[in-house]
Amino acid sequence: MKVLANDGVSQSGINALEAAGYEVLTTTVAQEQLENYINKNNISVLLVRSATTVRKNIIDNCPSLKIIGRGGVGMDNIDVEYARSKGLKVINTPAASSHSVAELVFGHFYGLARYLHNSNRDMPLEGDANFKGLKKSYAKGTELKGKTLGVLGFGRIGQATAKVAIGAGMKVVAFDPFLEKADLQLDFFDGQKLNFEITTISKEEVLKQADFLTLHVPAQKDYVIDEAEFNQMKDGVIIANAARGGVVNEVALVKAIESGKVARAALDVYEKEPKPEVQLLMNPALSLTPHTGAATNEAQDRIGTELAEQIINILG
Repeated sequence: MKVLANDGVSQSGINALEAAGYEVLTTTVAQEQLENYINKNNISVLLVRSATTVRKNIIDNCPSLKIIGRGGVGMDNIDVEYARSKGLKVINTPAASSHSVAELVFGHFYGLARYLHNSNRDMPLEGDANFKGLKKSYAKGTELKGKTLGVLGFGRIGQATAKVAIGAGMKVVAFDPFLEKADLQLDFFDGQKLNFEITTISKEEVLKQADFLTLHVPAQKDYVIDEAEFNQMKDGVIIANAARGGVVNEVALVKAIESGKVARAALDVYEKEPKPEVQLLMNPALSLTPHTGAATNEAQDRIGTELAEQIINILG
């Protein structure tokens, strides 16, 4: 049987599948040619990440398909329920990239707290001629220790991010409409473990309390953070969105930055991918990455291995 990993898959995943007798194709097929390619090559398993969409036309017109797999968490680029109603298995890897996303969020937070995103641009340009001026410009950093992290969405990634925050000495407050509390276990290098119970509170309370705010929610019909939510936040809050483009109103975010309500913000995802708005790209208060939350070697290995295990279990 043939597996098409259209957005790529780790070598560990390829090795596991090939050892089980599958042929793995890693050709990147253009979206409009995908249906034809699947039928021509008799593909049984289609693996995607965020770039490829799997809609009703592919599900209806590709009878050889048995499994659609998403390397990662969110499956809004797949018509999941429709596929399942047609007898296809739809799988994903919800746990594999949680820690990778959490570390990226904190990479942004530490950078924003100390203006690294700006000083890394300015030092190569002005470091020799304006060293003292730059030092003065970036002399008002802030520490994360002792501050409050607000987490909107307290599933696997939200909880992984909370663990990093606790390790950094932060207080954690969280909102999740489907979860009353969560038990977090922190594992340390010497085998010691510490357990923390986080009881979720209202979204409004999280917005009021947070010094730093991170979103870990699925794509939704409406904005999770819009003008009304910005108005509920502390002045000078620092925000990160590494969840989905469209959960934060980007126009309202820029306004909140201009008013001083939001001090600085990090975006890994955008309403208009792969062409984010220029006013975001040029805004000095923003720390930006190109949707790389799960892009670590370790996460990709876990994703590939987990997908392979699920495919082998389903198809034998």
